[in-house]
Amino acid sequence: MKKTCVAVGLALSMMVPAISYAGGDLKANEKAFFSKMRGAIPADRIKTIDDLQAKWQEIAAGKSDALIIDIRTEAEFNAGHIKGSSNIDSGHAYGLPKKVKDANKEIWVFCRTQHRATYFAGMLYNYGYSNVYLAEGGIKAWAEKGYPLVNKYLGEFQVKKYEKKLKEDFWYRENK
Repeated sequence: MKKTCVAVGLALSMMVPAISYAGGDLKANEKAFFSKMRGAIPADRIKTIDDLQAKWQEIAAGKSDALIIDIRTEAEFNAGHIKGSSNIDSGHAYGLPKKVKDANKEIWVFCRTQHRATYFAGMLYNYGYSNVYLAEGGIKAWAEKGYPLVNKYLGEFQVKKYEKKLKEDFWYRENK
């Protein structure tokens, strides 16, 4: 009986740090983790959307074999994306080493703004990739600059005005 009490007491004492950590300031923890991921990206690899556009033009001209990865969701990507970009959802960085085996491959990463892309690029550096670029501003900045987007319904188009939450008053069709 005494051994059981000691074992239970020892187990509970080991759980206290975990419980107190789990009850910590989650927002502060997330900010700290974001800073860690951002810190994994060399400062000279954080680029503007104009830099991404210049790289995109080099790729289109056959002067670069860099990979441009749009890490927004499939729905976001299908709504409009940079022609020739690849789509990997931000939560699936773990799949990239199966597709890109060269740790020195030039990879450009962006999302809607830059938050998800910062995590993704930071993870790639932690995996061992050494030539990853983060495009600040994301597709939002791309669209605001008037750079072209594509989708399978419209072909190539430009966004006249970017609005995160467009408010519309319309009826949905009833025969879904």
